Formats: sequence, C-alpha cells, structure tokens
Amino acid sequence: MTLSQLEIFSLVAELQGFTSAAHRLGISQSAVSHAIKSLEQELGVELLRRHPSQIELSDIGQQLLLRARAMLGLASTLRQEAADARGMKRGTLRIGSFGPTASIKLLPLILQRYREAFPGIDVHVDEGPDRQVLQWLDERRIDVGFVVLPQERFDTFPLMEDQMVALVPAGHALWTRDSVQLDDLCHDPFILTEAGSSERVSRLFAGAGLTPNIRYRSAQLLSTLDLVSRGEALTIVAEGSLPERASVHYAKKPLSPAVPRQVGLAVLDERQSSPATLAFIKLASSLDYA
Repeated sequence: MTLSQLEIFSLVAELQGFTSAAHRLGISQSAVSHAIKSLEQELGVELLRRHPSQIELSDIGQQLLLRARAMLGLASTLRQEAADARGMKRGTLRIGSFGPTASIKLLPLILQRYREAFPGIDVHVDEGPDRQVLQWLDERRIDVGFVVLPQERFDTFPLMEDQMVALVPAGHALWTRDSVQLDDLCHDPFILTEAGSSERVSRLFAGAGLTPNIRYRSAQLLSTLDLVSRGEALTIVAEGSLPERASVHYAKKPLSPAVPRQVGLAVLDERQSSPATLAFIKLASSLDYA
C-alpha cells in the first residue's frame, strides 16, 4: 500500500469517476484503474462498485476512505513540517469557504497577504454551504474552513462578528421600523437562503415557537436579494453577507432582540495541522476586517 494509491482512491471517491480523477492527477485512466485494482487486491476487499454510468463506495470502502484521508492528512503535515524547516517554500493548503461573508468579505484579503508571504504554497479553495464546509472538515477534504461559531467539535479561531438582519422591500409596512421581531416576519412569504445561515435562521424561528411562511428556498444570495427587491418575500440574512452599497429596493432591519453572529476558522485538530494551515490561521487572525 502506498500513499499514491491512497491519494488516487480518495480522489476517485471524491470525484466519483476514474476519468475525472485521472484528469485531476494528470495521469492516464488506466493508471488510475491499475492503482485501485492493486489496492483492492492487497487489502482483499472491494472498495468501489463499478456501474455503467457511475461508481460508488462499498461499505468497507466508505470506512477505509476516512482512514485514507487521515493518513494523507498526516503525510501532508509531515511534508509541510519539512517545508517549514526550509522556509515554507513548497506545500499545499486546502480551504473550505461559504457564502459572501467568507468568500467575498474575508478570503480575498487573507489570500492576497498569504500569497505575498508564502508564494510557494499551492492554495485550493472549495466553496459550498456552511454545513458542507463542516462535512469537508470531518472528512479531511480540507485543511481549514470558514465556519459560523461556535463549533464544539473543532478547534476554532474567531475572525469577525456581525448580526442577523431582516430584509424588507421598499414600501412594506415594516419599512419604517427601526427593528423587527421574528413574529413580524411570519405573515408574509419568506425566502430561506440555503447558501448562508439557513440552519441558524430555522433554529431562530423554532426556538421562538414560530413558523415562517417559507415560500422560496434560494441557493444564491443574489436570488434572495432580487426576490426581496421585487416585493415577493421577506428574509433574514447575515449583515456581513450583504453588498456594501445600500439598495433603494430593500432595507435591512436589526432583529429585536439582537442576534449576533461570529465567523471564524476551524480545523479538525490544531495539533495535527500543517505549518501552512497554522500560518494561514495566524495571518487571518491578525487582519482587521472592519
């Protein structure tokens, strides 16, 4: 069993295809197939079930994938520690990001400074809903992820705090209010933005014993803003996710009582994090995002 075989197996499982994995790795599909077959023969189990149009992990394959990713993560840390001794001239950093707050407000500035300080580190960024970033951390697909705090099962590092706000369209009865309560938002159609803090919004209403009239579910903040601007629905979003320029088509209203939100970075285990990851966290924690 080699690290190369484990890397190929992990990538085939992630991309759900031999061809995609071969393209990503820059090797032939036959080399990918040979590596998987050799690994299965050595372990004496079927890791992948081949179907005409797709592949899927076997039960034992799912279990071994977690072990493989853990081993690859430790191997990466060893390489990073060696690179650190050489001045971090080479290495890889995998980042998970979610929504406008992390991907637009925080990440660009951090990456700019990070690349200036460590030009030899190869940075990969994957973006998805906040809950998917947590899953990527659990599965060791990423080294560090932007998350909404608190997250008890990870080692975390706060970066910024904002608050949850309601968005109401121009001319709405709530337009003149200085703040709104959750109950005020239950009488009109409501849009739940899946890309951001949808689970937190749902918990807010559930905790208050309220049920919003969810008429829309949006995967993109731009779609949410468009629906609110056209007077189709109300919503709750994180203030940090909104465009800096105010809109004449909708207004943001603080919730009463206020609902703060803290965004930070998370790793599965700080003690096992690579030098490149720790350097990213240290730099990100030193910046001012005001």
